[in-house]
Amino acid sequence: RDSQQAETERLSRWEKWRRTSSKSLKKALSEVKGLSSYLVLWRRDIRSIEGKFGTGIQSYFSFLRFLVLLNFIIFILMFSFVILPTIISTFGLFNSTIAYIPPKNIDDICTIYKPSGNKGLVYFYTYLKDLLSGTGFLEVTSLFYGYYSIDAVWISVMRYNLPLAYLLATFAYLALSFLWIIKRSVEGFKQNLVHDADPFQSYCNKVFAGWDFCITDPNAARLKHRSLQYELQTDLQEEKLKQKIAERRMEEKLRIYSLRIFINIIVIAILSGCFYSIYRVTVFSQESSNVSIRNDTRTDCNANSQVNLLVQYLPSMVITLANFIAPLIFAFLIKFEEYTPAFEIKLTLLRCVFVRLANIGVLLFSLWSQISDCGSDKCKPCGYNYKLYPCWESDVGQEMYKLMIFDFIVILAVALFADFPRKLLVTHCSCKLVQWFGHKEFEISDNVLEIIYGQTICFIGTFFSPLLPAIATIKYFIIFYVKKIVLIHTRKPAARPIRASSSNFFFLVVLLIGLLLAFVPLGVSIAHIPSSKACGPFRNFNTSWEVIPDTILQFPTGLQQFLFGISSEAFAVPFFVI
Repeated sequence: RDSQQAETERLSRWEKWRRTSSKSLKKALSEVKGLSSYLVLWRRDIRSIEGKFGTGIQSYFSFLRFLVLLNFIIFILMFSFVILPTIISTFGLFNSTIAYIPPKNIDDICTIYKPSGNKGLVYFYTYLKDLLSGTGFLEVTSLFYGYYSIDAVWISVMRYNLPLAYLLATFAYLALSFLWIIKRSVEGFKQNLVHDADPFQSYCNKVFAGWDFCITDPNAARLKHRSLQYELQTDLQEEKLKQKIAERRMEEKLRIYSLRIFINIIVIAILSGCFYSIYRVTVFSQESSNVSIRNDTRTDCNANSQVNLLVQYLPSMVITLANFIAPLIFAFLIKFEEYTPAFEIKLTLLRCVFVRLANIGVLLFSLWSQISDCGSDKCKPCGYNYKLYPCWESDVGQEMYKLMIFDFIVILAVALFADFPRKLLVTHCSCKLVQWFGHKEFEISDNVLEIIYGQTICFIGTFFSPLLPAIATIKYFIIFYVKKIVLIHTRKPAARPIRASSSNFFFLVVLLIGLLLAFVPLGVSIAHIPSSKACGPFRNFNTSWEVIPDTILQFPTGLQQFLFGISSEAFAVPFFVI
């Protein structure tokens, strides 16, 4: 009995200690979580925007913050596994050396690659041109694929397989982006389900449970009050439109549906015109650039450089022009289709997504048609058009780089030379025409498409330009402050408020579409088009994908059979479908 009592006391002491420790740990974690919330990027700025302009516009800036973090993580991934080992081996740090494997069964003509790096005295204009186009001194830096022409890195006695690391890092950033977007999308989907399940319940939640009683600061209370006001205003606006739609007569429905069919025919025609224009301009730009390189002379060098830069940027300019004009037409046409504000934004986004993302696809298709142009035995020795594209991956990287830079320049130019002059005219000019234009609203769909378009370029271009995520991180960081200043000083709150929960979910769905579309050109580049034999880590392989089976063949026989079984179509297709 004494031993049982002692055991009970011992267990009770253990139980008390366990409960006390559990409470202390939970309290510590709660405090750490509370402190970490103050470290969240742009936390105060986004709350201020939410109170002044509503949760719909706040969702745009939260989405922009997510892309900054995503690109920074992708950059850390590529830097750690691709760029850093190359830098270590190049400078011989940690007793490291570079291993080069001589090419086998490859014609010598395929290995000739002479980057257009600047030599001797160079004008400032030439440096500026190279900075904008990715040519010259930038072509031979770690910015582009052609710089990583290393087969392996030896650090003391350890061999680092750079081609394998390059390909696995590419798969890793795509998988990371996919899973992160899916995770955030599921959270938004749950919010949509809760809201759409019962409108009355949604009103009750906002009226009776929407207030945060932890708020003590008067400014924070004012912002929260405005946020709830915008949410209720949005709900009432949507209910009013739903009631109006339910009361439509048959004649009115026929009129609206006929008009929608006609408008969609116009949209298809606009898309077709954009795609054809981009294809023709890309082919012309590539042919003209290659001719100018072959016929390069020192006569009238400055004039030739200006013309060459303009020709190189023709695809980017036409794509940007299409991205600017088409959404304006779609925004004008959508007003005649009489949808609810939330669905109006979704449909406009989908139409503009097809313009922007398909434009990138048409550009890449045009480049591939030139790279794989094998008429008159142009590709016979190497499997691709080696005369015009000795390092075609760097050429594709330069196109993605130009699209990224030009998109950033256009965003800044619109803010400086369109938004602020319009604000000054409306404020200080009493002309009726100017006052009729008035202050512009902050168009959520257009602004979201801008950054999703840039992010899709980053998804595709990171394989060809490993430093592109770093450029995207800096770009979106600057864009946040540019858009914040533009919003506060030149725009007015939307006349038709948009709910944040549906906006967040739909933004992520559109971004997911961009990522899935990025899989197609990357898959074709990695598995189908022969890799360049004159540059890059895969120059000793027929395609970039071949480094995977080549590595697997070095494993034990049992592991080889298991991995080849997993990679077979009988397993892979059902797995990816599930």
